[in-house]
Amino acid sequence: MSCELSFVIPVFNSAQTITAVVEEIRAACDDAQYEIVLVNDGSLDESEAVCLGLNDKYPEVLTFVHLTRNFGEHNAVLAGLHQARGAYVVVLDDDGQHPAAEALRLYAGIKEKNTDVLYGHYRVKRHSFVRNVVSRINDKLANVMLKKPSEIYLSSFKIMSRFVVDEVCKYRGAFPYIDGLVFRVTQNIGQIEVEHRERLAGESTYTWKKLFLLWLNMFLNFSIRPLRLAAMAGICMSLFSVAALIAIVVDKIWIDPNVTVGIPTVLVTIALFSGVQLIILGAVGEYLGRIFLDQNGTPQFVVRYLKRNDEHE
Repeated sequence: MSCELSFVIPVFNSAQTITAVVEEIRAACDDAQYEIVLVNDGSLDESEAVCLGLNDKYPEVLTFVHLTRNFGEHNAVLAGLHQARGAYVVVLDDDGQHPAAEALRLYAGIKEKNTDVLYGHYRVKRHSFVRNVVSRINDKLANVMLKKPSEIYLSSFKIMSRFVVDEVCKYRGAFPYIDGLVFRVTQNIGQIEVEHRERLAGESTYTWKKLFLLWLNMFLNFSIRPLRLAAMAGICMSLFSVAALIAIVVDKIWIDPNVTVGIPTVLVTIALFSGVQLIILGAVGEYLGRIFLDQNGTPQFVVRYLKRNDEHE
């Protein structure tokens, strides 16, 4: 059974907030034709029980997907997109920072602007300092890696058309990055300003490690530019070493015969080039590792059970 609007919400340790998020969506949508897809991404708290309770309470509109372990936000979103049946799909967080009323504004906006994807651009961001810094860096890199227009801000609050959702769901790699997949499908993308609230409870579960791994997915999975940058770095360092060698020889022979050109110079040069080589090898190794894991059948996600219309499937 299809519907007009789907809400996909990845759930991770949000037992305290997810009920309020679902209730707000229900109140905002009223009699609209919609559905809510909750994806429990290996939560360690009571999120599973809370989501099951919501499914029992609203079986006509709520689908619950329970993953076997924590796969990551973008993997969980992809699992939800596979289950979403709406003509348009809104992706929003589980912490209450994305108001349901603003989700409906996204829905109205994507139809009015006739875009494939519409992002919510926060008037004032309520994220932590660490996440804001990493988001800013990620946004600048996306301009280069994904050929993203600089005026578009990649937020987790967005709406996609059925066409884009179907194309994104064709991806079979083990390391999905939803925004990268979106830009691989279409450039008919827009944004509108939306409100961004404080969390209803608790603290963000994003750590430096998770943010770094998310950045790697964007940096390595959708472009070979890092390899080209590595090659350019190698060429530049080689040219630099030749120029430095010539300068040392000129200085020693014609300028200052007493200048020291021994062990310190050699050690510094070795350390410099060793660092560059390790960076290049690391980038190549990361690409090869991801190819190996993809070919080895590493899953995007594993669904332990799916509960829709009060039945296990």
